[in-house]
Amino acid sequence: MKAFVKAALFAGAAWSAVPALAQAQVAAEEPGLVEELVVTARRREESLKDVPVAVTALSGERLAATGAVDLTTLQQSTPNTTVQVARGSNSTLISFIRGVGQQDPLWGFEPGVGLYIDDVYIARPQGAVLDIFDIERVEVLRGPQGTLYGRNTIGGAIKYVTAKIEGEPELKLKGQVGSYDQRDIVASAKGRVNDYVGVGLTWASFNRDGFGKNIVTGAEHYDKDVTAARATLEFTPTEDLFFRLAGDIVTDRSNPRHGHRELPTLNVLGQPVPGGEVLDDVYDTRAGSGDHNFVEARGVSFLGEWNVNDVITLKSISAYRAGETEGTIDFDAEQAPYLDIPARYNDHQFTQELQLLYSGDRLQGVFGVYYLNATAAGAFDTVLGQLNTTTATAGHVDTESWSVFGDVSYDVTEQLSLSVGGRYTRDEKTGQVYRQNFTGLKSPLFGNNLAVPGLLRSNFTSSDTYEKFTPRVSASYEISPDLTGYVSYSQGFKSGGFDMRADQILTPDSADGYQPEKVQSYEGGLKGYFFDRRLTLNTAVFYAKYEDQQVTIQTPVGTSIASQVLNVGKSHMYGLEVEGSAVLADSLTANFSLGYIKAEFDEYQAFNPATGQTEDFADSRVFQNTPDWNGSVNLTYTHDLGDNGSIAFIPSASYRSSFNMFEVPSILDQDGYWLVDASVVWTSADDKYRVGLHGRNLTDEEYRIGGYNFPGGLFGNSVTAYYGPPRTVTLSLEAKF
Repeated sequence: MKAFVKAALFAGAAWSAVPALAQAQVAAEEPGLVEELVVTARRREESLKDVPVAVTALSGERLAATGAVDLTTLQQSTPNTTVQVARGSNSTLISFIRGVGQQDPLWGFEPGVGLYIDDVYIARPQGAVLDIFDIERVEVLRGPQGTLYGRNTIGGAIKYVTAKIEGEPELKLKGQVGSYDQRDIVASAKGRVNDYVGVGLTWASFNRDGFGKNIVTGAEHYDKDVTAARATLEFTPTEDLFFRLAGDIVTDRSNPRHGHRELPTLNVLGQPVPGGEVLDDVYDTRAGSGDHNFVEARGVSFLGEWNVNDVITLKSISAYRAGETEGTIDFDAEQAPYLDIPARYNDHQFTQELQLLYSGDRLQGVFGVYYLNATAAGAFDTVLGQLNTTTATAGHVDTESWSVFGDVSYDVTEQLSLSVGGRYTRDEKTGQVYRQNFTGLKSPLFGNNLAVPGLLRSNFTSSDTYEKFTPRVSASYEISPDLTGYVSYSQGFKSGGFDMRADQILTPDSADGYQPEKVQSYEGGLKGYFFDRRLTLNTAVFYAKYEDQQVTIQTPVGTSIASQVLNVGKSHMYGLEVEGSAVLADSLTANFSLGYIKAEFDEYQAFNPATGQTEDFADSRVFQNTPDWNGSVNLTYTHDLGDNGSIAFIPSASYRSSFNMFEVPSILDQDGYWLVDASVVWTSADDKYRVGLHGRNLTDEEYRIGGYNFPGGLFGNSVTAYYGPPRTVTLSLEAKF
């Protein structure tokens, strides 16, 4: 608890310093008000100030005004959060919150941060880098949410929330042009057809040339070719009944995203390869494994809501989702197939959730049951061109999960509220894994029927059951009408499973699978308004114990790669988070955030293939994608033009300190960096027309967001990196009819 006290002292300093700064800057005349945000972090609408959870809520209006592109924008303004595009991908999501997440997006490996679209859980990360359009808000819940959200929200949850259809029919058209021949179109129509029926339709197309080139094939590299559509039908037969049927589809035909070679190419003898030098432009590549890529994610959901009376509401949320991925990852970023991975994935899931919401004078609560039936499958080849060999891998994981949950809050007094909740989860999983050596470039799985079969490395089917009860308790105290403090204790649970790369020859125990991981989190916070509601400040301190942490380890061994998903042991994390908004003058507002986290391994038990022994590597291992510090500041200056509308200038800057790509430090690790953005937005007086000019990464910072680390001549010295977007400028035009 010493670390927790230390974090609390940091937060205390923040509370004393930030209000003092605001007091010096906020003008006394004609005070304005900061926006009061309403969130659904506890599955019911509440003011953000009253929720005993660390939540960042960003409205769709604010995201659009700052030129936000997709969900990866969240990491610039959300404390202790990483949201990025996965290495070797255009639309696969990698998320970490407070050190907990998932970098390995292989089928069957569960995420550590739950993603929800209108309370529907998205089980797989492929196609989950959602573009920002036609939404009401995005909420980021930090810390374990194992009670109300349950499934794999051990680090937190990201909620993508769309708005109910209200008002007269409206047509909205938005077009964007910009750097690298950017061409985006979003068209939406929504409104009430009559008193009972509302309809919404949205279609979007996002296109852009590449930031670089594939100098071998001439193809655009880091390009974008995405189409998306969403349709919603709402039916309100009475004041107490509401139904929503919604469907969405996203298709990504962008070229494969290959890496940039960070070291010169070496052959199997460790000698430099002519023409294998490091390219000057970090967005260029020499990858020769092909330019085909296709990702599609689609789903349909049905919500039914019945207000039984003034205090009881019943909800049913049914959903089905599916997706496919076809592509290739060129690990070596060279024309020759030193280490190439053609791959395909597919998945589908059905979920059903029933909720009972109670809202009395002093007692509020949510109770429910949840069911998931899902299959994730895939196949890939590991091609080692210098040896003319391929290792074929294929398999699937079937998951059937059910849980019951409840969370109750009771107002003991007008100031004091106590909450208690819990969730029981039971997962039944069956994993099938096939892995075999072939002589030849590619296996029959990817069209080479002439490949000669070799050693069968794995061919097993295993099943296991994982169950866990995850409680949560919290206490909130209203210090004043504008200031609330809270403390909480919660647990999170992420299901176990089976390594889809399991190699029974190199790691015989891999067929047994790996066990669930668990987090226990202690949190305290203060949320409130100051200076006649011209400043809002939300802070949290936390201390967490992380047990049985699941880590994917891929170690080169001879002419193969030993893959292991291991429960490596124990770790702890502590830190603080500060975020808020301030009205500095009648026409000037500010948003700011600050996150600090210290994450350390206490035990890291892993098998060392070189020695054949299990060893403790805690002293030499670090957390991945978890910078110690991150923060942001955003200003909005608005000038009223009278009948000619208004114009807003929105500069912003964000910072992330140095961080590691993997648990083992490497040359791929990223130094600290700043990102500077700015937008100028004109809005007509009747709010029907809007023109925006958005500049992102204006200093043209080069920063890594992922990579592969396979040094040595056998693998072509394949140390490759993936980079965040360069400087871009976008002109947007929007009209409502």
